[in-house]
Amino acid sequence: MTHATTLTPAEIGGIARRIDRPVVLVGLMGVGKSTVGRRLAAILETDFVDADEEIERAADRTVSEIFAAHGEDYFRDGERRVIARLLEERHGVIATGGGAFVDPDTRALILEHGIAVWLDCDVETLVERTGRRDNRPLLRTGDPRAILADLKQRRGAFYAEAPIHVVTDNGPHGETVQRILEAIDAWL
Repeated sequence: MTHATTLTPAEIGGIARRIDRPVVLVGLMGVGKSTVGRRLAAILETDFVDADEEIERAADRTVSEIFAAHGEDYFRDGERRVIARLLEERHGVIATGGGAFVDPDTRALILEHGIAVWLDCDVETLVERTGRRDNRPLLRTGDPRAILADLKQRRGAFYAEAPIHVVTDNGPHGETVQRILEAIDAWL
Protein backbone atom coordinates (compact mmCIF):
# COMPACT_ATOMS: atom_id res chain seq x y z
CA MET A 1 0.00 0.00 0.00
CA THR A 2 1.54 3.30 -1.05
CA HIS A 3 0.48 6.77 -0.11
CA ALA A 4 -0.32 9.35 -2.74
CA THR A 5 0.79 12.06 -0.36
CA THR A 6 3.75 12.43 1.93
CA LEU A 7 3.54 14.67 4.96
CA THR A 8 5.47 17.89 4.52
CA PRO A 9 8.05 19.02 7.09
CA ALA A 10 5.58 21.69 8.22
CA GLU A 11 2.83 19.08 8.72
CA ILE A 12 5.24 16.81 10.62
CA GLY A 13 6.29 19.76 12.79
CA GLY A 14 2.65 20.51 13.53
CA ILE A 15 2.04 16.92 14.61
CA ALA A 16 5.24 16.89 16.70
CA ARG A 17 4.15 20.05 18.56
CA ARG A 18 0.80 18.43 19.45
CA ILE A 19 2.39 15.27 20.89
CA ASP A 20 2.42 15.91 24.65
CA ARG A 21 3.75 12.55 25.92
CA PRO A 22 5.95 9.70 24.72
CA VAL A 23 4.92 7.68 21.67
CA VAL A 24 5.16 4.05 22.81
CA LEU A 25 5.43 1.36 20.15
CA VAL A 26 3.91 -2.01 21.11
CA GLY A 27 3.47 -5.27 19.23
CA LEU A 28 5.05 -8.64 18.61
CA MET A 29 8.77 -9.18 18.17
CA GLY A 30 9.72 -8.53 14.57
CA VAL A 31 7.08 -5.92 13.72
CA GLY A 32 9.77 -3.24 13.53
CA LYS A 33 9.33 -1.33 16.79
CA SER A 34 13.03 -0.49 17.17
CA THR A 35 13.81 0.13 13.50
CA VAL A 36 10.69 2.17 12.82
CA GLY A 37 10.94 3.85 16.23
CA ARG A 38 14.39 5.25 15.44
CA ARG A 39 13.13 6.65 12.12
CA LEU A 40 10.00 8.08 13.75
CA ALA A 41 12.05 9.80 16.47
CA ALA A 42 14.42 11.27 13.87
CA ILE A 43 11.53 12.69 11.82
CA LEU A 44 9.89 14.10 14.95
CA GLU A 45 13.29 15.51 16.02
CA THR A 46 13.08 13.81 19.40
CA ASP A 47 14.95 11.02 21.17
CA PHE A 48 14.41 7.29 20.86
CA VAL A 49 14.88 4.65 23.53
CA ASP A 50 14.54 0.87 23.29
CA ALA A 51 13.12 -0.57 26.55
CA ASP A 52 14.92 -3.90 26.08
CA GLU A 53 18.28 -2.11 25.69
CA GLU A 54 17.54 -0.11 28.85
CA ILE A 55 16.64 -3.31 30.74
CA GLU A 56 19.92 -4.89 29.60
CA ARG A 57 21.87 -1.82 30.67
CA ALA A 58 20.17 -1.72 34.08
CA ALA A 59 20.70 -5.47 34.69
CA ASP A 60 24.10 -5.68 32.97
CA ARG A 61 22.77 -8.82 31.25
CA THR A 62 20.98 -9.61 28.00
CA VAL A 63 17.24 -10.19 27.93
CA SER A 64 17.99 -13.84 27.06
CA GLU A 65 20.26 -14.17 30.11
CA ILE A 66 17.62 -12.63 32.41
CA PHE A 67 14.96 -15.02 31.05
CA ALA A 68 17.28 -18.03 31.45
CA ALA A 69 18.43 -17.15 34.97
CA HIS A 70 15.21 -15.84 36.51
CA GLY A 71 12.23 -16.58 34.23
CA GLU A 72 9.62 -14.45 32.52
CA ASP A 73 7.83 -13.17 35.66
CA TYR A 74 11.05 -11.70 37.05
CA PHE A 75 11.83 -10.15 33.65
CA ARG A 76 8.34 -8.61 33.34
CA ASP A 77 8.65 -7.03 36.80
CA GLY A 78 11.95 -5.36 35.85
CA GLU A 79 10.55 -4.41 32.45
CA ARG A 80 7.58 -2.65 34.10
CA ARG A 81 9.90 -0.60 36.33
CA VAL A 82 12.12 0.40 33.41
CA ILE A 83 9.16 1.41 31.23
CA ALA A 84 7.70 3.44 34.11
CA ARG A 85 11.03 5.27 34.40
CA LEU A 86 11.22 5.89 30.63
CA LEU A 87 7.68 7.30 30.62
CA GLU A 88 8.50 9.50 33.60
CA GLU A 89 11.64 10.76 31.83
CA ARG A 90 9.36 11.67 28.90
CA HIS A 91 11.41 10.21 26.06
CA GLY A 92 10.04 11.03 22.61
CA VAL A 93 9.65 7.52 21.19
CA ILE A 94 9.88 4.30 23.23
CA ALA A 95 10.03 0.81 21.70
CA THR A 96 8.85 -1.91 24.07
CA GLY A 97 9.51 -5.64 24.07
CA GLY A 98 6.85 -7.85 22.52
CA GLY A 99 5.36 -8.97 25.83
CA ALA A 100 5.43 -5.65 27.67
CA PHE A 101 1.92 -4.50 26.69
CA VAL A 102 0.47 -7.90 27.66
CA ASP A 103 1.30 -7.24 31.33
CA PRO A 104 -1.77 -5.46 32.78
CA ASP A 105 0.20 -3.05 34.98
CA THR A 106 2.65 -2.14 32.23
CA ARG A 107 -0.23 -1.71 29.75
CA ALA A 108 -2.07 0.61 32.19
CA LEU A 109 1.10 2.70 32.64
CA ILE A 110 1.59 3.04 28.89
CA LEU A 111 -2.06 3.87 28.22
CA GLU A 112 -2.08 6.52 30.96
CA HIS A 113 1.29 8.17 30.31
CA GLY A 114 2.03 7.52 26.64
CA ILE A 115 0.51 7.36 23.17
CA ALA A 116 0.36 3.61 22.51
CA VAL A 117 0.83 2.63 18.86
CA TRP A 118 0.31 -1.05 17.99
CA LEU A 119 2.54 -2.09 15.11
CA ASP A 120 1.19 -5.24 13.51
CA CYS A 121 2.04 -7.48 10.54
CA ASP A 122 1.39 -10.96 9.21
CA VAL A 123 3.06 -14.07 10.65
CA GLU A 124 5.12 -14.78 7.50
CA THR A 125 6.76 -11.35 7.75
CA LEU A 126 7.42 -11.93 11.47
CA VAL A 127 9.06 -15.30 10.77
CA GLU A 128 11.31 -13.75 8.13
CA ARG A 129 12.31 -10.78 10.30
CA THR A 130 12.88 -12.70 13.54
CA GLY A 131 14.89 -15.35 11.74
CA ARG A 132 17.68 -12.85 11.03
CA ARG A 133 19.09 -13.08 14.58
CA ASP A 134 19.09 -15.66 17.36
CA ASN A 135 18.27 -13.31 20.24
CA ARG A 136 14.61 -14.16 20.86
CA PRO A 137 14.23 -16.34 23.99
CA LEU A 138 10.60 -17.20 23.28
CA LEU A 139 11.47 -18.57 19.81
CA ARG A 140 14.09 -21.02 21.08
CA THR A 141 11.54 -23.51 22.42
CA GLY A 142 10.07 -24.81 19.15
CA ASP A 143 8.93 -23.93 15.64
CA PRO A 144 9.16 -20.12 15.27
CA ARG A 145 6.19 -19.93 12.85
CA ALA A 146 3.92 -21.85 15.26
CA ILE A 147 5.15 -19.85 18.26
CA LEU A 148 4.64 -16.50 16.49
CA ALA A 149 1.17 -17.51 15.24
CA ASP A 150 0.23 -18.54 18.79
CA LEU A 151 1.63 -15.31 20.30
CA LYS A 152 -0.21 -13.22 17.70
CA GLN A 153 -3.47 -14.99 18.51
CA ARG A 154 -3.01 -14.82 22.31
CA ARG A 155 -1.70 -11.24 22.49
CA GLY A 156 -3.89 -9.61 19.84
CA ALA A 157 -6.66 -8.59 22.25
CA PHE A 158 -4.11 -6.88 24.52
CA TYR A 159 -2.42 -5.03 21.66
CA ALA A 160 -5.86 -3.98 20.42
CA GLU A 161 -6.22 -1.85 23.58
CA ALA A 162 -3.70 0.58 22.05
CA PRO A 163 -5.66 3.51 20.62
CA ILE A 164 -3.61 3.52 17.41
CA HIS A 165 -3.14 0.46 15.15
CA VAL A 166 -0.72 0.57 12.21
CA VAL A 167 0.01 -2.39 9.96
CA THR A 168 3.64 -2.68 8.91
CA ASP A 169 4.62 -4.65 5.86
CA ASN A 170 7.74 -5.27 3.84
CA GLY A 171 7.54 -1.81 2.28
CA PRO A 172 9.98 0.95 3.12
CA HIS A 173 10.17 1.93 6.80
CA GLY A 174 9.49 5.50 5.71
CA GLU A 175 5.98 4.48 4.61
CA THR A 176 5.31 2.92 8.00
CA VAL A 177 6.52 6.10 9.71
CA GLN A 178 4.16 8.15 7.50
CA ARG A 179 1.23 5.88 8.46
CA ILE A 180 2.11 6.23 12.15
CA LEU A 181 2.26 10.03 11.88
CA GLU A 182 -1.06 10.15 10.02
CA ALA A 183 -2.67 7.89 12.64
CA ILE A 184 -1.32 9.97 15.53
CA ASP A 185 -2.49 13.15 13.80
CA ALA A 186 -6.00 11.71 13.40
CA TRP A 187 -6.05 10.50 17.02
CA LEU A 188 -4.78 13.69 18.69
